Order: sequence, then structure tokens, then C-alpha cells
Amino acid sequence: MKKHFYFLIILISFVSCNNENEIDSSHQIKLKFTHNWDGTSLSSRDFSVFKFVNQNGEKISIERLRYILSNIHFINGNETYTFSNYSLVDLKNGNEFAINLPKKITSGSYQLKFTFGFKDIDNIDGVYQDLNSVNFNVPSMLGGGYHYMQFDGKYKDSNNQDANFNYHAIRAVDRSDPNNLKFEDTSFEVNIGTISIINNAEITIKVNIAEWFKNPNTWDLNKLNTVLMPNFEAQKLMRANGKTVFSLGDVSQ
Repeated sequence: MKKHFYFLIILISFVSCNNENEIDSSHQIKLKFTHNWDGTSLSSRDFSVFKFVNQNGEKISIERLRYILSNIHFINGNETYTFSNYSLVDLKNGNEFAINLPKKITSGSYQLKFTFGFKDIDNIDGVYQDLNSVNFNVPSMLGGGYHYMQFDGKYKDSNNQDANFNYHAIRAVDRSDPNNLKFEDTSFEVNIGTISIINNAEITIKVNIAEWFKNPNTWDLNKLNTVLMPNFEAQKLMRANGKTVFSLGDVSQ
């Protein structure tokens, strides 16, 4: 009888240890987005001041910056964690924006990817009430759905006068025939790189706003400043420039 009792104790201890190991191998992940202009920290405190100069030489004052991130993926050879929700990043309260992932992930090396904006399958007109309430919708004449980004401010034009810019990214729409709109999904996937997860982690993603104006297309605000949403070619240029905006920063574990 005693042998059976001791065997039961050992078995319970073994299972308990295994459960502890399973818990220890699952980690909470926080993504922290910090914003900069070619390395100079950028926050809402820097808004409405002609503080930055773009690649084309125009002085810029930023007044609003908000954008959508969706479909976060942690991918390795054995397991993929997908977080299909979206987040509206609004740079109005400081420099940082954080996303606490709702599910823990196990230890391992992962590629971190996410989508800037909404893929067409998710860009459904009128369904996201929080975005509706903050005027993030795209007008029906442009196909509906939602903005990917609203980036507004002023620049010094060729006469050194203050002029407005509205660098708004949406799904590109060709309105050559208003009765037959043609669309191109100009959201894009961002591959941040490979990250080794061994513990609870805070992953910093650096967001260089200056890249929207320079790589690979040098942006001339005297030519492309407002009314960019119905500009099919301008939307494709934005997509190309956006692919160098995001990069991996520090990983704290």
C-alpha cells in the first residue's frame, strides 16, 4: 500500500513540474511603437512647429498623425501566432503607442510581421464603430472602407508661404470611369525581422516618419500636397515609401 502511495506522490509531483514548465514557457508580449524623424524623437509636443525638413528641402509642421496596424503575426517553423485585430495608432498623447498581445506565445525564434492599413478582405465599409466615431472612413465615391493613415500638417511652399498638406493613405482607386471604379490594395506587410523570445518581452518598433517623404520616392510637397486620396498614382507611391518606415528597436526580456 505504501509503495502505491509513494508512486502516486511522485506522479503528482512530476505532473506538477510539467505544468510549471508549460507555464514558464509561455510569455506575454508587448509591442511598443516609438516615433522619430531621422533619429530625432517625435511626439505631439512637436506638433504645429516648423521643426523638420523633408528630403526635398521643404520645412514641415506636423499637426496630426494616426494610422492603422492590423494582422500581427509571430511566425516560426513550428507554430504561428496570429492576432487579427487592428489598432489605431494616434500620436496625440506623447511619443509611444503600445499593444499588449492578448495571447501568450511560447519560447522560440519568430519572424514578426504586421500589415500597415487593412487588407481588402478586412477593409469593410462601416463595420468598425470606433473608426466611424473618429472620422476614419473613406467616402463612398472613393469606394468606402477606411483610411490607412491620416498625416496632416503644413509646409513652406516655393514662395516660403505656409501651405497645407494632407498625406492620406487609402486603398488606391482609379476613378477614370466614375461608374466603374478600379481598386488596388495598397496596404502592405511589414517584416520587422527575427526575434528570439525567451521570456516576457517588450519589443520596440521604431517608426521613422521622415521615410514617408524620401525612400524610394523623393516627395515634392509643391506637387503632391492635398487631394491625394483620389490620386491613384500617388497612393502607390505612398505604399512604396511606407515600406521603410518601420524597423526593429530594442527587445527587453
